[in-house]
Amino acid sequence: MPFYAVVVPTESDLAVPAALMGESTRAAMLLALMDGRARPAGELARLAGVRPSTASGHLQRLTDGGLIAVTVTGRNRYYSLASAEVARAVEALQALAPPLPVRSLRAARTGTALAFARTCYDHLAGELAVALTGALVDRGVIAPLQSGAVGKIRQPEHELLRFLGVASAAPSSGRRPAVRGCLDWTQRVPHLAGGLGAQVLSGITEQGWIQPMTSSRAVRLTDEGRRALTDAALFSKDQLVA
Repeated sequence: MPFYAVVVPTESDLAVPAALMGESTRAAMLLALMDGRARPAGELARLAGVRPSTASGHLQRLTDGGLIAVTVTGRNRYYSLASAEVARAVEALQALAPPLPVRSLRAARTGTALAFARTCYDHLAGELAVALTGALVDRGVIAPLQSGAVGKIRQPEHELLRFLGVASAAPSSGRRPAVRGCLDWTQRVPHLAGGLGAQVLSGITEQGWIQPMTSSRAVRLTDEGRRALTDAALFSKDQLVA
């Protein structure tokens, strides 16, 4: 009689990724990669405040655990988050985690900048993202969002999307929905993620409305972006003060 292997579904072993994330150096590296960019080991070591030799061991564990991916270009190795699922897990844990102590003026300024606007893997997060999401909901472009749930595009050709640099909202592709609610860890409400979230981030970046900051995943709203958003009556000037 032939033997057939039967896969019995069980609960996931949450302790495995939790243990990888639950160490301060590795957590700092994951947070540094939350802007969606690939970084070399030396840069991650500096951002985590450890020696390169120490960083290599942590990076190997994160790679073996499937949380980060490595790309080899010649003699250089670049590390990035393995997937959008990893980014969602990190963002969700940030909503549960206590804030780090602020020990310098620079840390305070970075925290303020992160709370106002930052990248969350491939979409925008922070106060600016939540406000833009609210504008899209209020104008009927998307349905109201729920954290972690797939959302709905109601008007894929709406003029507000074109204003934000999105020619036409892309439909869902594969496992990735066009719209998803991502819990914002600083604002405690969902912001726009999914394919449309990535399109909006690309659109406002290409129009020069925001610029990345080198020291963190915070982004800076430019004078051009501030004028565009206020002239379109999407925001008041007071709302756009970081």
